[in-house]
Amino acid sequence: MNYKWNYETPTQEQKDAAEKLSEATGVSPILCGMLIRRGISTAAELKKFFRPQLHELHDPFLMRDMDKAVERLNAAMGRKERILVYGDYDVDGCTAVALVYRFLQQFYSNIDYYIPDRYEEGYGVSLRGVDYAYETGVKLIIVLDCGIKAVDEIAYAKQKGIDFIICDHHVPDEQMPPAVAILNAKRNDATYPYRHLSGCGVGFKFMQAFAMSNGISFSSLIPLLDLVAVSIASDIVPVMGENRILAYHGLRQINNNPSVGLKAVVDICGLQGKDITMSDIVFKIGPRINSSGRIQNGKESVALLVEHDYNRAREKALLINKYNEERKELDKQMTEEASVIVEKMPELSERDAIVIYNEDWHKGVIGIVASRLTEMYHRPAVVLTRTGDMVTGSARSVSGFDVYKGIQQCRDLLENFGGHTYAAGLSLKVENVELFKQRFEKYVTETISPEQTSANLYIDAVINFRDITHKFHTDLKRMRPFGPDNHNPMFCTRQVYDYGTSKVVGREQEHIKLELVDNKSNNVMNGIAFGQSSQVRYIKTKSSFDIVYTIEENSYKRGEVQLQIEDIRGSL
Repeated sequence: MNYKWNYETPTQEQKDAAEKLSEATGVSPILCGMLIRRGISTAAELKKFFRPQLHELHDPFLMRDMDKAVERLNAAMGRKERILVYGDYDVDGCTAVALVYRFLQQFYSNIDYYIPDRYEEGYGVSLRGVDYAYETGVKLIIVLDCGIKAVDEIAYAKQKGIDFIICDHHVPDEQMPPAVAILNAKRNDATYPYRHLSGCGVGFKFMQAFAMSNGISFSSLIPLLDLVAVSIASDIVPVMGENRILAYHGLRQINNNPSVGLKAVVDICGLQGKDITMSDIVFKIGPRINSSGRIQNGKESVALLVEHDYNRAREKALLINKYNEERKELDKQMTEEASVIVEKMPELSERDAIVIYNEDWHKGVIGIVASRLTEMYHRPAVVLTRTGDMVTGSARSVSGFDVYKGIQQCRDLLENFGGHTYAAGLSLKVENVELFKQRFEKYVTETISPEQTSANLYIDAVINFRDITHKFHTDLKRMRPFGPDNHNPMFCTRQVYDYGTSKVVGREQEHIKLELVDNKSNNVMNGIAFGQSSQVRYIKTKSSFDIVYTIEENSYKRGEVQLQIEDIRGSL
């Protein structure tokens, strides 16, 4: 892939500020420069960033309607009403349902959970779900990671004597559902200091408020933070502010004392004994939890996440692992088919968006295929398939482009839609597909920048190998957890050489295992360049070349640094 390397040389003022922060903290000026660009400019702010504290979480009662939500939940429990915890079938929804159900079940037994069937009910609150609640005597539904647009469904429930508390983080419409309480920091009248909680994060804040109102110790909530961390990583929400605190402590929980269900998932992923990171959640844990909702029903993932017995949890984890293998096969097949369609598009290089439709594709995998197309072609992508009389779709976006707004511009053509900046879902009638495609592509062309549709690597610092000391690596790890708004820093080292032992590896000889030196030190650095065996031409000439990389811990030799190389090019 032909990446464009982007690097802004620090100004003298920025260098001086980094040196000043370095002198005050003992942290490398290179890392201090990055922290300043993340809004951390004082020693006190750096200390808080490196060591997020749970007492720094916001008061949950700052969220609009939180008092109403807690009051209605307390009333339901006082009157022994049946409560249904209802959520979306993706990772965020399943972790949110598991969190609320597990916490409340400690104090209350007349409670159940419900995940809609992706294929028979579709996304969000369904009339079938409301009917199930009515038939089983439910008086209160707590809906998580969806519900903000379920105006008709919640009105229908109200007619049946069922109240709703909505815990959502998706962008609301002007008309809000007739719920008892709507907990959503993206409301137009929101009062909460932080807008970017995951759906599970909103559920956690609700349980925090419930605990406060009933004199329950905050410590009883800490074991649930592993679920919140999984949701934050999987739903690609910013990892700054309150999310950083929740993710930081959630990762500690996963690594030190995970819940029984998550431990079973960790074990089948082969992550036992490893320092689990946000990246491990994104690429290993999250996809497995997601797979039951994609292939069967998300309720199976919730059953795993609320399980108390390890042996039963392992059986459930092996089942969702099987679903994940099926999902990978479908993903591979559909991505190949989609790529053929895209490559045949006229004037592909001039297109700013990709919209493709195949009525035979598997609905549960179209979101993944949209992500793959976005990665491959650096364009916002919408993948559509047919479900009964309707067409359903998933959209994914490139950095800095709000795909939700693009879909919102076509709302008159849609039956339903929802989501946020980088991911959205939609449904429409078959006859509107072509017009939607034209309108969406036109909107993207008019609003996207050329920079957003090119393959870019954004370099944080140009360094030499001698800069990568043990302390440097230790302080770099303290910047974790990485994610949106706090990305894993990207470094560049110029004029490096093969130490003489670099080689092509992998089942299909597609990767390069490197041992490198630069001309400023005698340090030999280990590196891995996945899928870049074609770049070996630079390495074996004995000439110098430049690399862009992230600094990782070697998963086989704990404490040892390994460079994960993103791109290689010959030195000028």
